[in-house]
Amino acid sequence: MKRLTLSALCLALMLSACGKKDSNETQSAGSITKPECIAPAAPGGGFDLTCKLVQVSLLESKLIEKPMRVTFMPGGVGVVAYNSMINNRPKDANTIVAFSSGTLLNIAMGKHGQYNENDVKWLASGGVDYGTITVRADSPYQSLEDLIEALKEKPQEISFAAGGSIGGQDWMQTALVARLAGLDTNQMRYVAFEGGGEALTSLLGGHTQVLVTGAAELASHLSSGKLRPLAVFAENRLDSNDFKDIPTAKEQGYDVLWPIVRGYYMAPQVGDAEFSWWLDTFDKLWQTDEFKKQREFRGLFEFNKSGNELDAFVKEQVNTFRSLIKEFNLQ
Repeated sequence: MKRLTLSALCLALMLSACGKKDSNETQSAGSITKPECIAPAAPGGGFDLTCKLVQVSLLESKLIEKPMRVTFMPGGVGVVAYNSMINNRPKDANTIVAFSSGTLLNIAMGKHGQYNENDVKWLASGGVDYGTITVRADSPYQSLEDLIEALKEKPQEISFAAGGSIGGQDWMQTALVARLAGLDTNQMRYVAFEGGGEALTSLLGGHTQVLVTGAAELASHLSSGKLRPLAVFAENRLDSNDFKDIPTAKEQGYDVLWPIVRGYYMAPQVGDAEFSWWLDTFDKLWQTDEFKKQREFRGLFEFNKSGNELDAFVKEQVNTFRSLIKEFNLQ
């Protein structure tokens, strides 16, 4: 059995319990009058679903009175939004921004320029899903092993579609499998897109042959019968109707685990009262049936952390990713 595990993140997921709020909470929304969630990529991908999760569930649970606006801000797979919140909207208490484990990997790689994990306020998580490798339903590849054998014979004829550039989380999942299979990642074709939605469109259009993305981003498309997930990067098969029959990479002999945490951060100078309101609101939201329904509908699994607990988790993950980056000589 070939084994490669992102151990720190997986351990944190197994030990995770409900998130804790900061002690200085307030019941007042303060200046929060126009709630907004920024999805820092093009529509249709993981950031989109992360914002839609909170947009719908906050309103349905009556924790906000006015609908939350979702704004798309593509650019650098999150870099533009990160810089915008720090430089242009540093005190904006109305706005939360979606992030994922991919965001943390990009920070670890230095793709956010002069800014790092210490320059925003990490608010709350929305859930977790897991990486997948997927092909079209009419693809000749029936299993992960089929794909790997084809890559050994003709690596230049198979292109991978994914959100983000070389070194991003979708590339990294591919690279981890390739390393265990004895493949040279420099010989593989990787086509980078601004987000998972564009990458999926490329696969469905026949422009690329393989898609690397989160399971949650595939959930709403599997019923069409146009896709065939070959593997999921989880310890066990996922406990959902959409993915219960999809084998893990581990059971196919390639023990690569890649959990994808999805959550929200805020601008660095948001006031304590407003930030505490958001913390308290998420603590309440996680307990509602409306949120749990939306989380399941969007293909996510429970992972609740907020405030100081999430901040510590984020910084631990960034350090873990920095070590992984060194392994692949990406810096």
